[in-house]
Amino acid sequence: MDNLDKNSNGASCIFCKIIKKELPSRNIHESEKFVSFLDIYPVSYGHILVVPKQHIAWMQDADDKTISEIFKLCKKLMIAIKKATNCDYVQLAISGIDIPHFHIHLIPRYKNDGLSEWPTKEYANEGEKDNITKKIISAL
Repeated sequence: MDNLDKNSNGASCIFCKIIKKELPSRNIHESEKFVSFLDIYPVSYGHILVVPKQHIAWMQDADDKTISEIFKLCKKLMIAIKKATNCDYVQLAISGIDIPHFHIHLIPRYKNDGLSEWPTKEYANEGEKDNITKKIISAL
């Protein structure tokens, strides 16, 4: 099975196994629709993942209600993380190539912690900027 298969049923998904309690986790919050738990490879202590219980491979595959609800939960959790860790801010990141189950990282961050955000690149010229801008707009 392709690791990035958005149509998978979640049978081999590590997050689905955590949700079903087949694998251990340090749960922070659990509701009918979502679970949040400590990341086992944290960027900093207090780094948690917020995951819908329904197996949804990518954020864009989630319905609008799920998106709204997960971000409201993230705000609540970010406030708790900031209070608990005394961090300067909580970084929110959505990545998914590592595990194809929609999840949000909430990472306590500190000014001058030396952590980089992500690698960047530059457009070679204005034509490249114009081209990608037009492509995205036409896809809307």
